[in-house]
Amino acid sequence: MADEWVTATIQSLKKASPTSLKTTLRSIREGRTQTVGDCLRREYRMVCHVVRGDFSKDFFEGCRAILIEKDQNPKWMPPSLEQVHEEAVEQYFSKIDDPQWEDLNLPPRHSHGRNIESKL
Repeated sequence: MADEWVTATIQSLKKASPTSLKTTLRSIREGRTQTVGDCLRREYRMVCHVVRGDFSKDFFEGCRAILIEKDQNPKWMPPSLEQVHEEAVEQYFSKIDDPQWEDLNLPPRHSHGRNIESKL
């Protein structure tokens, strides 16, 4: 049963956008040592860049291939993990350089006297 899950997961990862895979992995790694607020701000920046199509059109290509034309054959750019450079991944974590877009501002939260740490 676990082997089936592993096989299905690997197959799903092979179909995913290489850029998305690398940005997601970095986000998970960074999130292990950050506060929830920091994680939410980071995710907000990433999502804003994705929906704006600032650095890649992979989100729109995935929607086209899976939801619209349903050919199940997205053309990722770049097409492989090896071709996704660290500089490309780094861009997704930057503040959006546009006066129409603001960074996520969360209200201050009073500490309950303890920090929660990830076990991942």
